[in-house]
Amino acid sequence: MDISAEKDALKTLEENLAFQKKFQNFNELKDGAETLLTVFQKQGYLESELENISKKNDSTYQATYFLGNRWNTIIIQFEKGTLPLGELKKISKTVSDTSFEVAIENLERSLKLLTKFNAEKGDPFSKLQLSEIKKINREVLSARLLQTKNQTRTIDGIVIKGYEKFPVSFLKYFVGIKKGKIFNQTKINKQNDIIDNLGFANAIKPPEALFKKDSTTLYFYIEKANNNNFDGILGFATNEETQKLEFNGYLNLELNNNLNFGEQLLLNYKADGNDQQNFRVRTYLPYLFKSPFGISLELKIFKRDSTFSTTEQLAKVHYQPSPRLSFFSGYKAYESSNLLNENIAGLAVEDFKSDFVLLGANYTIQQKSPLFPLKTIIGLETEIGKRSSSESEQDQVRLGATLSQIFNLNARNSVYLQNNTQFLSSDTYLSNELFRFGGINSIRGFNENSIDASLLSVVNTEYRYLLNSSSYIHSIIDVGYFENKTLDISSELYSFGLGIGLNTKAGLFRLNIANGISKDQNFEFYNTKVHISLNSSF
Repeated sequence: MDISAEKDALKTLEENLAFQKKFQNFNELKDGAETLLTVFQKQGYLESELENISKKNDSTYQATYFLGNRWNTIIIQFEKGTLPLGELKKISKTVSDTSFEVAIENLERSLKLLTKFNAEKGDPFSKLQLSEIKKINREVLSARLLQTKNQTRTIDGIVIKGYEKFPVSFLKYFVGIKKGKIFNQTKINKQNDIIDNLGFANAIKPPEALFKKDSTTLYFYIEKANNNNFDGILGFATNEETQKLEFNGYLNLELNNNLNFGEQLLLNYKADGNDQQNFRVRTYLPYLFKSPFGISLELKIFKRDSTFSTTEQLAKVHYQPSPRLSFFSGYKAYESSNLLNENIAGLAVEDFKSDFVLLGANYTIQQKSPLFPLKTIIGLETEIGKRSSSESEQDQVRLGATLSQIFNLNARNSVYLQNNTQFLSSDTYLSNELFRFGGINSIRGFNENSIDASLLSVVNTEYRYLLNSSSYIHSIIDVGYFENKTLDISSELYSFGLGIGLNTKAGLFRLNIANGISKDQNFEFYNTKVHISLNSSF
């Protein structure tokens, strides 16, 4: 199809507009010509017309258009207070209390954005139209904006389909959807994606709304997902010196939502048969009595060879006023025993008991990603209490902060940053009360919990590349600093390496290869550590 018009501007339009010129039959050609007329009008040729379509030969037709004058700008008048000035400034550089200007070619997009804004404010059936269109000059038009508004819609009812026993408190406090809130379909669809991050449930499809004359009911389509995790290898042998049975290996068991309450039970045991043993059990009961309050109880036991053993007992009350923000307070008790038969020079180990009151807050931002569901984490914790030993009583303060952020560069590439800082304030220090770090969950390239510190700060960085939706590779660059007041030492730590993550049917498998060195230490290949973890679901 060839086109012609009375304006020289047509040549410029043809260069800038990509339109179809070949058609299978005359009806398709006619539809294409009408579509092109709409394009001319959107470009500002509001008086344009399709004059005729004439046949030139057996395979060629010519469409003739009248373009007329081109208007560049339209001034839209509206009633004061009926439109949000902040939203208008996103679509126009010239805004007053009663008018705004837009380019004609952006008019349709601007009206769609304003309609979307009304929908987000609870009026999905609002309509906008222009009336009293007038010519100001050969480039500028004016018009009055008419708004047809309806009653603001709120969420009056919520129905779960598929997983009828789904703990609805998670919709209210974790996802952020509850009765009485203004209906916003775009926001609701985004919140629906957060359901997948629960682990024990999946959103099958976007939610649907049933609109009645005086009510709005949301229907969520959810299926239950198995979210119990197990991983472990256990061995045992008889100690040649003590003739006692010793366990080694590790065991990780996590049970989630088996009672359809969103509850969690965690059991973790790790021992290398020689140096250290870790035991941890934790239970978490969220949203008690359908309220924003929950409780958690935790017990930790740590034993380092024949030097000392420490027991931690923790009870917390959690309060979650919004999906992203939560607070907690509670009580923590430490009890440690000196296992040495005689004192060792330079090693300050004593029997002690400590009691702390703790306060803290967590702020998280979720994202739709099976591998990296948490985009932002901000965690702060303060413990204030007293340590009692046979020698003295000591007032103490423990501070902890965790900050992490994922910067998504595009669909495949992202950068991950995390900082973990902990600080113990005391007049005197004992080796068996210090923080312990090192390993896959702190600074990689060092043995698990091999470094004691009264102050530590570790920055973990990863450049991540998604191979596909279930696997990725990443760099490892970790930097740390610590102080140990009992030994009066401080040092900087560095770690470099590579890692891979695979989301398999058995669970999430992670393999990290890293080499860790201190500031005054030379790189040695034999110091390279391999960290492996597997989170299996059943």
